[in-house]
Amino acid sequence: MSLNTIQEVSEVAPEVISEEKTLSIYNLIMDGGLGGQIIIAILLVLLAVSLYIYFERFFAIKAASQTDSNFMNQIRDHVSHGKLDSAKVLCAQVNSPAARLVDKGISRIGKPLADIHTAIENAGRLEIYKLEKNVSVLATIAGAAPMLGFLGTVVGMIVAIHEIENAGGQIDIKMLSDGLYTAMTTTVAGLIVGIIAYVQYNHLVVRTNKVVYEMEAKSVEFLDLLNEPI
Repeated sequence: MSLNTIQEVSEVAPEVISEEKTLSIYNLIMDGGLGGQIIIAILLVLLAVSLYIYFERFFAIKAASQTDSNFMNQIRDHVSHGKLDSAKVLCAQVNSPAARLVDKGISRIGKPLADIHTAIENAGRLEIYKLEKNVSVLATIAGAAPMLGFLGTVVGMIVAIHEIENAGGQIDIKMLSDGLYTAMTTTVAGLIVGIIAYVQYNHLVVRTNKVVYEMEAKSVEFLDLLNEPI
């Protein structure tokens, strides 16, 4: 190999290296075409909605799960001494789902036990509905986001096929890049949003179930209190 050839190779090599493109999320979105950008925008909105619902419900459920461990002992003491007004004031001060169920039962004292049990059950359904407010939206986002991503995949493939047809059947990777970018970026974005929403949904369901179990335990304990001999 001659000295001139070596010099030519050394001059060409840096130029090749300088042409390497870094992988940027912004560039991937921008290179995906209008269809991909619209789908990515929708997915970002869904992500923002899921984050808002998750944190709003998380703090609401956390507040609902905080009860005084001595609450039922105080209720037992008030009820056994006939201080129903004091028991209702205590329930209002605690202001948790379990306390509201007990308060509903206290307001029915004097009626048949079956009526008290029914009133507590109805109040419990209302409390569960409040705890689960908008949580189903997370499940919807967890299912819809990946499907939107796959829709972007289909759109990207259509764009790529259209480009091939316009080029007379000649395949050029650079020409197909818009369609391929749309297909890949929307799929990845859809899966990411779907996974985040799915984890958020299941975490809220677990925390809600803990509050529901606590409500049931307090309700059973209150009904047992009413069954105790005076």
